[in-house]
Amino acid sequence: MAAQSLAETLNLTDIGITIENQVAVVEIQKGPNNFFDTTMINDLADAFEQMDKTDEVRAIVLCSEGKHFCAGNDFSSAARNEERADRDPTAGNPLYAAAVRLFATETPVIAAVQGAAVGGGFGLAVMPDFRVVCPEARFTANFVKLGFHPGFGLTHTLPRLIGQQQAHKLFLTGRRIGGEEAYAIGLADVLTDKDNLRAEAIKLAAEIAENAPLAVVSVRKTIRADLAAAVKAQTDHEGAEQYRLQQTEDHREGVKSVAERRPGNFKGR
Repeated sequence: MAAQSLAETLNLTDIGITIENQVAVVEIQKGPNNFFDTTMINDLADAFEQMDKTDEVRAIVLCSEGKHFCAGNDFSSAARNEERADRDPTAGNPLYAAAVRLFATETPVIAAVQGAAVGGGFGLAVMPDFRVVCPEARFTANFVKLGFHPGFGLTHTLPRLIGQQQAHKLFLTGRRIGGEEAYAIGLADVLTDKDNLRAEAIKLAAEIAENAPLAVVSVRKTIRADLAAAVKAQTDHEGAEQYRLQQTEDHREGVKSVAERRPGNFKGR
């Protein structure tokens, strides 16, 4: 299935696809911040699922246009926040159902991360098998600054990647780290300059794609184990905690203080 026909068949919005030498480059096209929503994550999952079914794609590069990789949820969007506020907490979170679909992808994925990967966008950056970054990359799990609980399965995936203690520190401080520190702690696999970021991600994808595809899928499944199922269980818990904390004064203050670029004046209620 050619890239053009794949995009047309899936009726994707804000996502571009090119395929060459069995490497698909999937670009999020909502720059400069590339905020996500449920539709976008489902579109990515739809594309990845189709790529799992064709030998035309043996590795995927996930990247973004513009300044940032993904700034996560747009808390300034009234429509987006109404969707979150109106959700029945017992019915599950549609965004996280879409995220679990992403984690179930069988094709290896490499993320090319420039600029910020914030909150849920950090979670999206951790979904792939590998990350290629530049010094300008920025990772932050800033949920506590929003009076909120981490999501997108990040409380499972990040400790698995960089260790419990490093992840714990990032979660409780909400601090931001750059590409060089991300590489030093094992969050990133390749550190390069910004101009060569995508080329290096494609190079790594091509190195994977030249190998026996059945073996690659088999080894990847062994290494990642039941990751999608684990993320499903974790996002069920994360979603419940997020809904609970979303009702607090501290969350409202956190959203306001982050938008105003100041420390939050939190009251513990």
